[in-house]
Amino acid sequence: MTVPVRSPGCRQSGQITLLGIGVVVLLLFVGGVSLDLWRVFSERRALAEVADAAAAAGANGVDTAAYRLDGTLQLDQSLATRLALDNVATQTDVGSLTAVQVDASVEVVVVEVRGEVPLTLLGLFRPAEPFVVVVLAEASPRRGLTP
Repeated sequence: MTVPVRSPGCRQSGQITLLGIGVVVLLLFVGGVSLDLWRVFSERRALAEVADAAAAAGANGVDTAAYRLDGTLQLDQSLATRLALDNVATQTDVGSLTAVQVDASVEVVVVEVRGEVPLTLLGLFRPAEPFVVVVLAEASPRRGLTP
């Protein structure tokens, strides 16, 4: 006597397979979105490091003539701008960098760095528009401690 594999009253129509396929598609979608967001956060961090370093370099552009004359600690605006731009030019992690703007006054140097990150999965919903990242950093000269 042979035993039937399936009883005649049991009707399985592959619902578990469809559920499994749905879960896999959902996991792939969530994974793709998380990779896009990770790329944006990673590029923002890299651009922030570039902006911070450029602002710190620009803050070294002290007006030495004013400092020697009466001890006034202020920036030479053209020197601070040049130092900041030179620092950006020497940076190596600037893959998504599209624009740099340096504004220097006698008190502070402000560096604005812009970058564009192309999206892969999220790009399907916003085609041909990369994600724009803008980072601002500012620095000013400070007196050091005297012994």
